[in-house]
Amino acid sequence: MTEKQKMLGGQAYDSRDPELLEMYHRARALLQQYNSLDSTLAADRDHILQQLVEEIAPGVWIETPFFCDYGSLISIGGNTFVNANCMFMDNNYIRIGKNGLIGPGVHIYTARHPLKAADRIVTAEDGGSRYLTTSQPVHIGDNAWIGGNTVICPGVSIGNNVTIGAGSVVTKDIPDNVLAYGNPCRVIREL
Repeated sequence: MTEKQKMLGGQAYDSRDPELLEMYHRARALLQQYNSLDSTLAADRDHILQQLVEEIAPGVWIETPFFCDYGSLISIGGNTFVNANCMFMDNNYIRIGKNGLIGPGVHIYTARHPLKAADRIVTAEDGGSRYLTTSQPVHIGDNAWIGGNTVICPGVSIGNNVTIGAGSVVTKDIPDNVLAYGNPCRVIREL
């Protein structure tokens, strides 16, 4: 199994694997181009996004600056708006449905590490160390509004027609048609 296959399969993987580093550096080069473009150059921005992400439907707008790890594990449905300073840590798939609103400063994490340092840090034969990493996908349904500065944790699914209040930390799945907010995020009422 390659390290990428392990990563996508939820197994511990080496994030410094040459294939993953190549993906990482490719994304950094594309992000540098994207984040430095004038906002009026919509066709150029779309062209870079099409190279960066796995799938991007028509009508998607991503404000700059935008950050991600690989890009190639992200898909975004039509007419979704992603506001400034978002970080999509796509060590596994991030799927966002159509007609979404992703507020400024939203962070979507797919990577996780063991809690105990003794379980997290691996000492190499050369005396160096690395850390164990696993990942789980994140899914956000259609017509969702994710309020600014929300953090979405690995393995979470957010349903269709959901509103997540600003500043929430989403640690568990959220069903369709609800308002949810808080730390940890919890369902407040049906919509």
